[in-house]
Amino acid sequence: MRIAMAQISTDVDPAENLSAVAAATAEAAAAGARLVVFPEATMCRFGVPLGSIAEPLDGPWARGVSDIAAAHGVTIVAGMFTPADDGRVFNTLLAAAPDGVRTRYDKIHLYDAFGFRESKTVAAGDTAVVIDVDGVSVGLATCYDIRFPALFAALAEHGAEVIVVPASWGAGPGKIDQWRTLATARALDATAYVVAVGQAEPVDEAVRTAKAPTGVGHSQISDPFGSVVASYEGDHRIGVHDLDPGVVVRAREQLAVLANQRTFHF
Repeated sequence: MRIAMAQISTDVDPAENLSAVAAATAEAAAAGARLVVFPEATMCRFGVPLGSIAEPLDGPWARGVSDIAAAHGVTIVAGMFTPADDGRVFNTLLAAAPDGVRTRYDKIHLYDAFGFRESKTVAAGDTAVVIDVDGVSVGLATCYDIRFPALFAALAEHGAEVIVVPASWGAGPGKIDQWRTLATARALDATAYVVAVGQAEPVDEAVRTAKAPTGVGHSQISDPFGSVVASYEGDHRIGVHDLDPGVVVRAREQLAVLANQRTFHF
């Protein structure tokens, strides 16, 4: 599987951000990518009211992503916001297949940590999602989800060979080290590739130093044995990488944590 990590920095205008998706997808598809993964909050960065930004999955922004996916014959995963019934929004991953099918994953674990309270404006999802991309099973997770190993093990148990984690990681002391460590730990937990794609570090200092999580870059791919096979710095970058599903098969035979998992009690 050839996969692209689109480490971009988005702003507050969904139309401009959609143009950035189009440009990055064209670049990735030209290099042979079959799956292009964008960050969390690709539709609009954090730090601004999201209620007026949110659109349903059949709205113009998601349709625009689907049109881009169809035009290049690829699957795109990108973060957006969809309306929730209680006035909040869902932090949604849109998976747009080239045949026009759109699948959603609503972030389960909300970022109520490090002084930020995502749940104030965002409603939690409750359903894990695995999609098929050219015969490879791909699990979906978002940012803060990466701190919860049970989700990654569950995705693997449901067949995920690759788990993509779009993120807009919050800056702060030790946070990049945590991000890198967690990506590799979750790959070991799931014996799967983990493709952790972050928002690039914002150029605007006021955005970069805001309380809201607006990205630090450092996208990373870890393989099922815990080796880092690709790692970026903080700036804008589109990279294409080959993943071998055979490595997942070998890891699940040799490092059989899924098969050896036991239930227990106190």
